[in-house]
Amino acid sequence: MRSNATRQRTRAVTSALLGCGAVAGPIFFGTASTEGAVRPDYHPMRHPVSSLALGSRGGIQTTNFAVTGLLMLAGALGLSRAAADTARPRSGSAFLAAAGVGLLGSAAFVTDPVSGYPPGTPDLLTERTTPGLLHDLFGVPTFLGLPAAEAVYAAAFWRGGRRGWALYSAGSSAAMLAAFGLASAAFAQTPALVKFGGLLQRVAVGSGFGWLTAVAVDALRRLPE
Repeated sequence: MRSNATRQRTRAVTSALLGCGAVAGPIFFGTASTEGAVRPDYHPMRHPVSSLALGSRGGIQTTNFAVTGLLMLAGALGLSRAAADTARPRSGSAFLAAAGVGLLGSAAFVTDPVSGYPPGTPDLLTERTTPGLLHDLFGVPTFLGLPAAEAVYAAAFWRGGRRGWALYSAGSSAAMLAAFGLASAAFAQTPALVKFGGLLQRVAVGSGFGWLTAVAVDALRRLPE
């Protein structure tokens, strides 16, 4: 049987990891929102967050991707360690880890210009660059991993009798997928959506990151003493 000191150390590590998951979204959005606000000709309603990695200040958003990816990986590990009941599925943590890896890849490879940002670039490139293609490829585990984790948690919460959390998780999963699909169409220059591509992407990311914060905080509160 583990000693009380060992249990306390284990709880402290798990708490720290869950705390990383809880702050991942707020740090990401706080940094991106601040950076977007000071960029001339950058319009959050129209332009994707990834476009902030372009230009002389691009290193700020690149770092933001990397830090958020590491925080999400830590949060995924924390949720896995806290998986003491059916409402803490370890498979959901694996999907969250994939999303974190996707963010790290987004940091490693810079996106191509889109929707006219930076100024002087076309709305849609006729030829993609290799880094731009890899950036989009790494976005797939982020934009699909988070909804997958939410769906897994929705089923687990339902089985555990936590119906409110189940409905929230399922709704957040559906919202992220729908907003991601619409944002992708907007960045492909669909006329009715192109002006709202940045907003739609932020709805998608906000839905997933907000859910991660809520689930991590809930797991922190329910850790055994």
